[in-house]
Amino acid sequence: MLYEEITASSLVKIDIEGRTLLQPDHGYNVNVAGFYLHAPIHRARPDVNCVLHTHTRAGTAVSTLAEGLLPLSQTAMRFHGRIGYHDFEGPAIDRDECDRVVADLGRNNVLVLRNHGLLVCGNTIPQAFNAIYWLEQACRIQVDALGCGRPLHAPTEMAIGNTVTCFAGTEITLDNERDTNPVLNEAAQNLQAGYGLLEWPALRRRLDRIDGSYAQ
Repeated sequence: MLYEEITASSLVKIDIEGRTLLQPDHGYNVNVAGFYLHAPIHRARPDVNCVLHTHTRAGTAVSTLAEGLLPLSQTAMRFHGRIGYHDFEGPAIDRDECDRVVADLGRNNVLVLRNHGLLVCGNTIPQAFNAIYWLEQACRIQVDALGCGRPLHAPTEMAIGNTVTCFAGTEITLDNERDTNPVLNEAAQNLQAGYGLLEWPALRRRLDRIDGSYAQ
């Protein structure tokens, strides 16, 4: 099925052991590599309710670089020091590799699968989507910058650290800054909180305007 053809009712529902709980009447089954990559993370990380994995052009390009994701932009600095890396072992169809994937992810919510692609986790779907969206943008920025063939301006360690701290929680607005700004309130730092909840309703409204059939 093409992505544009998939709706909520066409999804196959399985449990963490791979047992089918709901099989729509379309004759398709679950991709083995998809299951082996996602299920072990859900089993090892009960705080994770959504795992997203992509093979985008920019994300895959950065996964091939020895340096991985560089803190060249504010967008990339959000993830600095919070990324795991897993060396490529071939398509993820080996049960033993699953344990190594989980170990390389650790308590991070972002994993770069070298020579493969990107993977993110989230407490919720909105938070996971926000992470993969901005991680992809960071990879695009890096590929563009490196492709210019010009000297790069490196931010200071202090600037990188400040940016990492600012993103160590939830969305900060004027009316909730006292409670959510990690710079002003160390207790507001929550690496598992993540951004994304604020934008999600607007993204759903936009998708409904484009084509609401996904929800069927």
